[in-house]
Amino acid sequence: MAARNSAATGRAERELVITRVFDAPRSLVFKAWADPERMARWAGPRGFTMTSWEMDARPGGTYRFRLRSSEGTDHRVQGVYREIVEQERLVYTWAWVDAEGHPGHETLITVTFADHGAKTLLTLRQSLFESVTARDMHQGGWSSALDCLAEYLAAA
Repeated sequence: MAARNSAATGRAERELVITRVFDAPRSLVFKAWADPERMARWAGPRGFTMTSWEMDARPGGTYRFRLRSSEGTDHRVQGVYREIVEQERLVYTWAWVDAEGHPGHETLITVTFADHGAKTLLTLRQSLFESVTARDMHQGGWSSALDCLAEYLAAA
């Protein structure tokens, strides 16, 4: 029984869950995630810009993004959309890609969108990370990116 509890704890420690309320209707928040032109305006931590993107936002479709940090370093990510429920849920894989084009450890991201009065409750769940350190690094990146999303939505 102890081994089972330890495995469950280890799994929970390598999962990231972030919940935010955005002052925008659910339809707009969903579009900001599912439309490539909109996503390019906010995606990435503060100081990063999306320099190239390809999105085929449908189940089985793929995406590829290249983000550039303020220091000029390129970061690439790619994945496959597994599920899209309009204005409710996006499920997709996430893997950083090295300079030679080889993907690293793959995680699964689920983003849900719910009405919260006239606002939108967004929940982002990403799992399973290779380590707690990797989870914590993504938490900082996602938190910053969601701040950028809030600013984008306020101006939209």
